[in-house]
Amino acid sequence: MNFTQNEVSAPADPVLRLKNIRKHYDMGESKVTALKQVNLRLDAGDFAALKGPSGSGKSTLLNICGLLDQANGGELAFLGQDVGTMNGTQLTRLRREHMGFVFQSYHLLPVLSARENVEYPLLLRGMDKKQRKARVAQMIEQVGLGEFAHHRPDHLSGGQRQRVAIARALVNRPRLVIADEPTANLDTRTATQMIELMHQLGKAQGTTFLIATHDERMAARCDRVFTIRDGEINETTAAASHEMA
Repeated sequence: MNFTQNEVSAPADPVLRLKNIRKHYDMGESKVTALKQVNLRLDAGDFAALKGPSGSGKSTLLNICGLLDQANGGELAFLGQDVGTMNGTQLTRLRREHMGFVFQSYHLLPVLSARENVEYPLLLRGMDKKQRKARVAQMIEQVGLGEFAHHRPDHLSGGQRQRVAIARALVNRPRLVIADEPTANLDTRTATQMIELMHQLGKAQGTTFLIATHDERMAARCDRVFTIRDGEINETTAAASHEMA
């Protein structure tokens, strides 16, 4: 199958498709295999979990899907485009315009307010001030942080910081959000709220989510669950994944 296109594909095409992706790391004279012939397809609106023990290749796969790392073999298409033919500038543009990221440790800029952190991706895109202001105000309200918009991260709770991170990831209306253990540092009540928030906002915007998680509540809420072990990936239903926990 030829993934190469000159323009972003129609919405009917997969948002993300991996075909026989391989990745290894050189460790002195030996090679450590991280991914073996991984095949994965995500369509618009998928809310997918990626599960696996430490050392399974989960982080490596997330980085490749997020265009932050390159595979040693195979093909990766994002929005119908073969990213293997792109240079660093083109990959950065794709991430900036069509992807969002939610990290376990939030990665908020400490000198900026909640509102300014959410606005930052729009500044990088060069969006005009009036449009930025309206978009940010809408996202801040959607994540329930209206009264905390001018607070800096060190004056917010863990749950509030994660809400800011989710708003920042979605403010650009991305086609794909990559989330790495987004509920790991949260208490049960807050984690449940974050799961529902991501699910609701993702469905409302038609955004595809790929979420690395050890949280069975998160996996059970996802409509697709991928399990990676020893560099190989399999898909199970969310219900089956929950029963195996």
